[in-house]
Amino acid sequence: MLAYHEHYTVKDYALWEGEWELIGGMPYAMAPSPSISHQIVAGNLLTQLNNSIVNHSQGCEDCHALIEVDWEVSNDTVVKPDVLIICNAIDEKIVTTPAVIFEVSSPSTAKRDEQLKFELYKKEAVSYYVLVYPKTQVAKVYHWKNGAYQKVKDFSTEPFVLAINDWAIHLDFSSIWRKS
Repeated sequence: MLAYHEHYTVKDYALWEGEWELIGGMPYAMAPSPSISHQIVAGNLLTQLNNSIVNHSQGCEDCHALIEVDWEVSNDTVVKPDVLIICNAIDEKIVTTPAVIFEVSSPSTAKRDEQLKFELYKKEAVSYYVLVYPKTQVAKVYHWKNGAYQKVKDFSTEPFVLAINDWAIHLDFSSIWRKS
């Protein structure tokens, strides 16, 4: 017996209610509202990234840090990274590859973040992919180099500099975690 799977597009996605992602024509329901720890980590990341972008005198004028925004990768793929940095002129939609993506992983999203999205972001040549684990307070940083992701390091309390378009975004992992 042949298995039949429907193939959805961005047009279908635009009509759906609730929170979804569409990867390769397959719909994926988003988890219920993110946990408090997830929100704190994502918010702290966004604050640090925005501060670094704004305070960098030689930064990119088109660079923006954004939280939970749709990225239309193709006609059948739309993802909603937790936090991203885009370094291109944008209108109201993200349709070009972000420079950096952070996924704040939870037990319900870990497999998708570590496998499906990892492969998608690798295919799209996202410069940095950072998997962030609030429960264990570890951030795994991958850098796109020579056609593949190379693991930079697992970070917990160390600072790290994201080198993007000949300028640097400073990130202090020690200050992103939930304190209590």
